[in-house]
Amino acid sequence: MTTVRFYHMIQKRLEQALPEIVAKALERKHRILIKAGSRERIEVLDTALWTQDPASFLPHGHAKDGFEADQPVFLTTEDENPNGADVLILTDGASSQMTDKFALCCEMFDGNDEEAVKSAREKWKLYKDKGYTAAYFQQDESGKWQQKQ
Repeated sequence: MTTVRFYHMIQKRLEQALPEIVAKALERKHRILIKAGSRERIEVLDTALWTQDPASFLPHGHAKDGFEADQPVFLTTEDENPNGADVLILTDGASSQMTDKFALCCEMFDGNDEEAVKSAREKWKLYKDKGYTAAYFQQDESGKWQQKQ
């Protein structure tokens, strides 16, 4: 069954935190699908993945780039999996009806946005009620992820 991880961003914005999560998943040889809330956000996240760390390379693309099946990381607004990803990252409050098709689902939310926190709590309960294994990570003062109970 899919494991769900909640990433509660406090110190860093999504554009800063997402490249870190993607880099870790790529190190572990995962293929990743990132679902965002809008096409405009896809553009912002695309830029963040290219520019976050000039010394690293996070291979990725989105529909405008083509070659969807070849992309190790694919950004989309659709409920799809064109690159055969085993990790799903949901951002901007996006949801998916395909969560159970992935080994890992990451719910990333802004801890400074009350609506995002409320939505994450509701999603946590839904996942737990469906029998998913869920874990919760929160950024500490330095921006590092700490697993919480």
